[in-house]
Amino acid sequence: MESALLSLEIRDKKGMAALAARIAPLLKTADVVTLVGGLGAGKTTFARSLINILSPELQEVPSPTFTLVQVYDLPSFSIWHFDLYRLKEKKADILELGWDDARRFGVSLVEWPDRLGSLLPRDRLEISIDFNKDSENSRMFTLTAYGSWRERLERIKQ
Repeated sequence: MESALLSLEIRDKKGMAALAARIAPLLKTADVVTLVGGLGAGKTTFARSLINILSPELQEVPSPTFTLVQVYDLPSFSIWHFDLYRLKEKKADILELGWDDARRFGVSLVEWPDRLGSLLPRDRLEISIDFNKDSENSRMFTLTAYGSWRERLERIKQ
């Protein structure tokens, strides 16, 4: 599967919010954005930034660690924020969380996308977040664009 890459050093939460602001206007119904990284890398922090950019009136954006999914209804689409850390690739469990509805009617932000197994869509934006060994707060973000995201990645680069 062909993909396109963009690597960025993000120094802090402001940098995450700036990247989220570049991605937010490109989102549309049925999009999937996967967030890959170790515990504490910043997946949820980035997801919160993206959700707050799209819906600034939200006072609180809780982590879906225990609920597994949080849904935010916006005027244009719903955002489904999945945290699949506690699942072990159980397709039935993922479908029970509303995966099909999320894919049809919303934008899906997925932490721990490896748990999706065969449900992982080919058309997606994958954001890998790695700790930067030279800085406590800095992270390396690698955006990998698959399918229709390849063209949109060019707009993120600008």
